[in-house]
Amino acid sequence: MQKLKKYFFERKTAVVAKELLGQILVRKTEKGLISGIIIETEAYLGKEDLASHANRGKTPRNQIMFAEGGFWYIYLIYGIHHCLNIVTEKNNRPGAVLIRALEPLRGLKEMKINRQTENIKNLTNGPGKLCQALKIDRRLNQTSALNADSELFIVQSKISIPENKIKKAPRIGVDYAGIWKDKPLRFYIKDNLFVSKR
Repeated sequence: MQKLKKYFFERKTAVVAKELLGQILVRKTEKGLISGIIIETEAYLGKEDLASHANRGKTPRNQIMFAEGGFWYIYLIYGIHHCLNIVTEKNNRPGAVLIRALEPLRGLKEMKINRQTENIKNLTNGPGKLCQALKIDRRLNQTSALNADSELFIVQSKISIPENKIKKAPRIGVDYAGIWKDKPLRFYIKDNLFVSKR
């Protein structure tokens, strides 16, 4: 397994979001590896992006977004659902990519137990669902995806997604973001069954 390197994440956030499609998210657990193919992402840019946590400047919650690319930014929404983001760009240039959906690859039995469902299509087709399926929570917040002992990392895929299979759309749930709510910063693999919303 070849982990994605630091330089991959230190590029423009939207570029990283698009090129993460088809790559493999891997979680180390006490019962072995759980993994899935990244099939949907959203790019959140710096202070100019009204939908981004970085919009109001650095805070204790979002400070990891201002770090160099390759760190995990994990937070709760509605007090119950975890959201998994990988930090992008150079130091002090905030950005992160939300991983919205996966196609299950390895550890299907564990995912079903973690999600308490037998419905494969419903295992990882949303940001909160994939975190539950892979046992991802805030204990992994601000950890690196690049270290040899990382419990959560991204592996380079042997396949590349053709340009005509990649769809761009506005991000989900950002109606508050003014002109930014309609910007096509969500990327997903066309016709994949695990996309959270088409």
